[in-house]
Amino acid sequence: MKKFLLLATSCLCIFPVGAGAQDRYQNRPPVIVSPDLTAPWVMQLTGGRVRPVVYRPEAPTASRKPVERRQVRRTPYAPAVQPVAATRAQKPVKTKFDPQFLPQMVAYETGEKPGTIVIDTNNRFLYLVTGNGEARRYGVGVGKPGFEWAGEHKITRKAEWPSWTPPQEMIAREAAKGHYLPARMDGGPQNPLGARAMYLGSTLYRIHGTNAPWTIGYAVSSGCIRMRNEDVVDLYERVNVGTKVLVL
Repeated sequence: MKKFLLLATSCLCIFPVGAGAQDRYQNRPPVIVSPDLTAPWVMQLTGGRVRPVVYRPEAPTASRKPVERRQVRRTPYAPAVQPVAATRAQKPVKTKFDPQFLPQMVAYETGEKPGTIVIDTNNRFLYLVTGNGEARRYGVGVGKPGFEWAGEHKITRKAEWPSWTPPQEMIAREAAKGHYLPARMDGGPQNPLGARAMYLGSTLYRIHGTNAPWTIGYAVSSGCIRMRNEDVVDLYERVNVGTKVLVL
């Protein structure tokens, strides 16, 4: 009888202990390791079954530095507007055209009558006065250094796809540079006078088109006022023989 009681007591002591051990292994807490340990070693420790929790030491409150958060304000792109009389490159870049020289209506105060053409050679603009403090503005190419001029004339003749007869002075000047000009050239897309020409008084100067639109905005001509072909056609349709032209 005593042996039976001792055996029963031993069983009661063993069973709770076994159950407690099993619960401990099933619900074991996460492994806490130092952040100095490498990931492969941690995975070997846990057998890949338990993701380790790593507690990183925080710096003391007194030693923390506030983080400055800068806000970047994004604004829509606005193209820069080149001011009048701004410094420009001396030589044009082939195929490059500055959009400020496109035709546009602008505010323009002047004492000249509507229909008058005013050419601002310094800033490379031609203004067709429309009245009411406005003008239609075009970009132009003007005379290169040594060929500048100013004055008042009238349009005495208009021509579509004009022929070109270089003056003898120009032929001799270009020949000295190794450039040989023809005595005469028929009108057409290759003609340097372009699609239209408006002749100024009894001078050799003209307002004309060009087959080199990238030269608009530069001082490159022998005194003539040159425009893009599409722009000179537009101006040609808006003015008549007798129109006053003021070159500044």
